[in-house]
Amino acid sequence: MLDELAARLATPVGDLPSNVMLDRATYEYGSELGFDGLDFYVCGRGGALGEVDAGVVAAALVYFNPAMIRERWDRGMQVMGARKAAESFAGRLHAWARDHLAEDQDYERLAELLGIVVSAASPAGAPLFAGWLTLPEPVEPAELMMHRLNVLRELRGAMHACAVLAAGLDPLVAVLIKTPFMAGIFGWHEPYPEVDLARDAWAEAEAATNRAVGRVLAVLDEGQREELACRLEHAHSGVH
Repeated sequence: MLDELAARLATPVGDLPSNVMLDRATYEYGSELGFDGLDFYVCGRGGALGEVDAGVVAAALVYFNPAMIRERWDRGMQVMGARKAAESFAGRLHAWARDHLAEDQDYERLAELLGIVVSAASPAGAPLFAGWLTLPEPVEPAELMMHRLNVLRELRGAMHACAVLAAGLDPLVAVLIKTPFMAGIFGWHEPYPEVDLARDAWAEAEAATNRAVGRVLAVLDEGQREELACRLEHAHSGVH
């Protein structure tokens, strides 16, 4: 079923671009550009939205403390404009692909399959996805694959955020259920709320996300869907 395929893809779609966002080299590069720590992440990821107020960026990033986003966005925009920040951040995705993906894979084909999916998907309710679609794509296959994979990650992330909010969950609660160790990095401060009673609602939001992503994957035929899953899993396992 399509939702089962979406669940299968969730790990590589989430993990591969996340490697770049957690890589120390990403922030060393951001520092060379003049950014302070996570400012590069906030401005680089959110920069695809264009020259907007920090409140718009916080609305799109969903899970972060809006006060933290405002501080980092406003400071980072003094370093460079939003579009340039986004292109610089995308450049780190491309560099990471060159440095860390195994060489024995057909990234051109994987990029082609990802391109079919993201080009057919609706941007409704997914502002970062829509913004990243406007960024220039690299030519080299591994870099192009990583670029399009991050675009798909932004789509899935938006669908998940919509499902979380529709389930009546506070964004901080969702963070504490899935990645509690990230709460402080996302700008939230203790004491944190109890989350045990919200776990069932979060699980339903995850299921709703997979149903939504599954509908997007329907643009591929059955053989292409299995090929996409296998190639992504292979790429994920081959990271060095």
